[in-house]
Amino acid sequence: MRISVSSDMDEPVARALVAELRGRGHDVVPHGALRPGDDPRWAVCSEAAARDVADGTSEQAVVCCWTGTGASIAANKVSGVRAALCADAYTADGARRWNDANVLALSLRLTSEPLLKEILDAWFAAEASGDAEDRQNVAHIDGLDGPDAGNSGSRA
Repeated sequence: MRISVSSDMDEPVARALVAELRGRGHDVVPHGALRPGDDPRWAVCSEAAARDVADGTSEQAVVCCWTGTGASIAANKVSGVRAALCADAYTADGARRWNDANVLALSLRLTSEPLLKEILDAWFAAEASGDAEDRQNVAHIDGLDGPDAGNSGSRA
């Protein structure tokens, strides 16, 4: 699988992420501090990785910043992206299963190498749910990117 990876800082866990993905047989497309000469700002490099997913250049992405929050917010601004900030394996499993997340966001501060492997194991083992309600929720989220975004009809 081709996976875009961004990080705003060249931290050991970011390098471990790239090595782990490559060790699992994935083709890694680096962005930000992981690519010499690239713009390392979290908003810019997270957007670049997310755009790779949206345009089909990559099947998935992993975006990283100090807390993971900014990277996830930036990625989620790209139409067609469902980024999930995951601090543990259970959350990663749920994000893939119930939310059909296609971008994993990680905290450079909180993610240790052993935890990183657990999160990746769960992320790659999970498949999107076929449950009708789960699919309806994902379709609703995807519709929020459309031309009438925010106009869901009724207002309280």
